[in-house]
Amino acid sequence: MSRQRIALAMASGVASALLLAACGASTDNSANTGAAAPVDQAGTTVPADGGATATAGTSAGSGDMVSTDMLMAKQTSDGMGTIVTDAKGWTLYRYDKDQVNMSMCTGSCAQTWMPVMAQGTPKVMNVQGKVSTVTRDDGMKQITLAGWPLYRYMGDTKVGDMNGQGKDGTWYATTPAGKKAVTTSAASPSSSMSGMPGM
Repeated sequence: MSRQRIALAMASGVASALLLAACGASTDNSANTGAAAPVDQAGTTVPADGGATATAGTSAGSGDMVSTDMLMAKQTSDGMGTIVTDAKGWTLYRYDKDQVNMSMCTGSCAQTWMPVMAQGTPKVMNVQGKVSTVTRDDGMKQITLAGWPLYRYMGDTKVGDMNGQGKDGTWYATTPAGKKAVTTSAASPSSSMSGMPGM
């Protein structure tokens, strides 16, 4: 009789331990569940803000491409003249190896130089070049200015940075006409004309 009670007590203890372990695993897994991140038509995860305020380190190659609904002209104070920024004020660049209406920056290039995607039909403020879009290999619509695809540089860590200017001799901030922004030696910070339109 006592052996049966001992056996029952042991079986009951083992069952309780298994039940507790199962509950613990269930609790751990539930911490990792939640609302799924939105996914776009290409099947990539989309940031909650559409990427409009993506910071440095955001990888376009992983599907987190930046987007904007406006292009604005901004006067610089370092002899660069007027450049184009997105709606948040981030400097936008063009790539010499691109072709008109065709982006050549893909793969690892797009991880450093994030293609700027159209958020609806982009508005313009003091931008003279024709604004349009080009369809990339992944089907996403990248904004173009005067036919040149636009990018943000991962090395720009705050609004107003131009760390990508002249990078590798192929990357340049974009002027409102869609040309390359270049520094002019004759420009001075106090001058009202602090740069020429570019090449």
